[in-house]
Amino acid sequence: MHRKPRNARSKRAMEAREPKEVEDPRTIIFVKGTHTGETVKAVFKDLMALKRPHAIGFNKKNPIHPFDPSTPGSSSSSSVSSLEFWSAKNDASMFVVGQTTKKRPNGMTFVRMFNGRVLDMIEVGVEGYKAMSEFKTPKSTPGNKPLLHFASDLFDTHPRFIHLKSMLLDFFNGEEVDSISLLGLEHVISISVGPTPASLNDATSANLLSTSTAESTHTNPLAAVASASFIESSLPSAATAALPKVHIRTYTTKFLASGVRTPRVELVPMGPSLDLALRRFQSPDADLLKQAMRRPKLKKADVESGLGKKRKNVELDEMGDLRGRVHVGKQDLSKLKGRKMKGLQEERPTKKQRSDEEDDDEEEDEE
Repeated sequence: MHRKPRNARSKRAMEAREPKEVEDPRTIIFVKGTHTGETVKAVFKDLMALKRPHAIGFNKKNPIHPFDPSTPGSSSSSSVSSLEFWSAKNDASMFVVGQTTKKRPNGMTFVRMFNGRVLDMIEVGVEGYKAMSEFKTPKSTPGNKPLLHFASDLFDTHPRFIHLKSMLLDFFNGEEVDSISLLGLEHVISISVGPTPASLNDATSANLLSTSTAESTHTNPLAAVASASFIESSLPSAATAALPKVHIRTYTTKFLASGVRTPRVELVPMGPSLDLALRRFQSPDADLLKQAMRRPKLKKADVESGLGKKRKNVELDEMGDLRGRVHVGKQDLSKLKGRKMKGLQEERPTKKQRSDEEDDDEEEDEE
């Protein structure tokens, strides 16, 4: 049940949090666990620099353990309820929880929210890190939209990397824009995968990874995560035991003269540089994922222009014109009535021809 706003200011705040056709950039909260470690703190500092102004950092330590229900002094349900409370209070839809233990050192857990509830989670371990301050190069302007480059086929075929790609897209993606100029592209984030073990190239795993999963990754990342969760349960243990590391590199763009209208673009390392190892994960709930993938109804003008749900026998050609195909029953052309034209009418006999025909008929009767 929605609360009734007390004044105009609270009404505007509630309207700003309502669902929109094009959502605002995700606000991400960085949460420090009971034992964070210097490495995770430094990584948080650089990631917040990339996400400003849509990043919030908690300075105090919090007993948050999303994956560990048996942790002393905390439980999975209480951790999840704390995340949901912070999400509602700060209007945030994503969390990064840092925690360092002897069993899982330098761990970061990405938690994605939907409608104030935890949708899915994925944990990674920082195994290599080079801070942004170590690169004595120019930095990008805070708030600029980056170009994301995923340099591996595993991001389109393997369920664990499909899940990670979807999470990183939501993490780094900023405001939705229709187009961007070349000069406005200030930094590039390249995400690649290390050498692939032989277990991932097994023929059995290749048969399980259907092409429909790879295609749905480009249209709807959450749909790819849903299909990947079913494939994950069918994969052999050898295919998921040793996963390659994920390398994240950040660059700024440098435009040089090329002699033509389009300049030559060079990439300059900006930092940070991260090497991540995949650890635990939690797939989204089926019912909650179905709600998250629901799309709003489009306007009548948008549907008529060819957007939204594809209508039968209606398509949009290359020129942007809406064309339709109509199917009718089989026609009997013998009953077709055309336009009366002199060229199509039968020639009428003259009086002389009629008289000659009558004389011929009389002769035939006399015989």
